[in-house]
Formats: sequence, structure tokens, C-alpha cells
Amino acid sequence: MPASAGSSATSGVTGAPLETAQTSTKLPVYWLGHSGAGIYLYREFLTMTGDGDPIEAALLTMTSEKPLDGDYFTPWKKPSRLGAAISAKNIITVDISSDAFSTNVDEGIARRALAQLVYTATAAAANAGLIVANQPVHVSLLVDGHTDYLAFGKIKLDQPLVRDSGFVAPVWVIDPQEGTDLGAPFKVSGQGISASGTLVWQLLKVSPEGQKSVFLSGSTIIGTGPGQLGPFEFSVQPPAGSYELRVYSGDPADPADQAGVDSKLIKVS
Repeated sequence: MPASAGSSATSGVTGAPLETAQTSTKLPVYWLGHSGAGIYLYREFLTMTGDGDPIEAALLTMTSEKPLDGDYFTPWKKPSRLGAAISAKNIITVDISSDAFSTNVDEGIARRALAQLVYTATAAAANAGLIVANQPVHVSLLVDGHTDYLAFGKIKLDQPLVRDSGFVAPVWVIDPQEGTDLGAPFKVSGQGISASGTLVWQLLKVSPEGQKSVFLSGSTIIGTGPGQLGPFEFSVQPPAGSYELRVYSGDPADPADQAGVDSKLIKVS
């Protein structure tokens, strides 16, 4: 993976807004996922167990659990020690043990892994209502209580980290999540970016043998317009069955070109 977001992230994303405070017990956790030749950040909401610190809980989930979506992954290992605190000036301090960095990765994946940690920590803080509005958020990452650690043997942790918008996925289905059992009709929502300001969607019927065929298809408008990261939403009403939902940025001149695909396997009862 290229180390620079600018050279690898073809999405053109220039902003990555924080999550808003929620009243649910769900934890926002970011993962890495393949999209074409690139690897980007995707988020899932997972059930929080216990009543511990939400930042620590989200980071522990990120480093030790598996994502719902099989297309996502994490290069982190479960740390033997993890702590987190947040100041009144929106500085999140994360102290993690060095064994969390034991995976052998190149610099590109190392940078994305650090972005994954920053996004997860800041999302968990915002989701829990711990962020002071209208102030930038920084993450100070300590390893075994010390600064200047060489993360994954590649990147020196000598300054606070912020969200790098270049690693945000160009198309991302937020709801429904992978493996969801739904009634019909149901809404699909997410965020994306495309030159035209529209995205293409397909609902593929999955047979008991695993064969897939397009059952429904259409397009949806990105709320912020062409060339801007923004939300999308549409509804579908299929009969009961197993499906694969796909959303992507299409090329009218080449219907086979599906850029930035995010897909979810779902069931309709």
C-alpha cells in the first residue's frame, strides 16, 4: 500500500466529520477494508458489553474482535494493556502495550492502522458525548507509557494524531450492517462520493447454492452533490430471501465498472 493518503485514496474526500452523540449502547469501531486497489476505513456499530470506558471498550474491540463484514479486517493484535483518557481540550490519550503492534505490515498499512485507531477513539468519544463541540480533536498515542515509539517498526509516534480524511472509504453502506435480518421494505443508508453526485445500487438474489443474480437495481443521489462526501438513502422492497446489497460509483460509459464497491450480505424475512 502507498504510504500517502493523497496517492492512494482516489475518493477525493476532504472532510471527515465526527460522529454525533447517541443514546444507544452501540460502539463505533473502524476497520480496514479493500476497495479496488485501495484499502480504506469503514465503520461498524457493535454491541457494548459492560459499562466501562467507551474509548477503551471500542479500542479493545478493534484490536481483539472480528468485524461483522468479512470484507473488513484489522492489522492490530490484542494488547496486554490498554488505557484511555480525554481532557477538557479534546485531547484523547491512549496508552497501549507494544504487543498490539506485533503484526508485520508495510508503511501504507501501518499508517492506515494508526488512522483506524484515531477514528475509533474519536468516534467512541463523540458517540458517548465526551467531545467538546467546535474544538479540534487530537489523539496522543503512548506505548507502554512512553512517546516516540516506532509503530509497526515504521512510523515514529512523536506528535499527536488527527483524523486523516484521505483514508475514508469512497462508498460506505452504514445500514443495514452485514448479516442483518430485515423486514420489507427496508431503508439503505450510507455515505459516498462520486463525480456525478449519484451512486448505483444492486440487490443480488443469493440462491441456496450461493449463486448470485441481479434482482433489483437503481441509483441514489448523494445529498451534498457532485465531488463531495455526503449521505445517501433509498428504500427497497424485495420478497423474503437471501441477498447481497452492493453500492458503488458507476461509469455510464462502462456499466461493468464498479468503483468503490461496498457490499453487505443480508436476509429478508
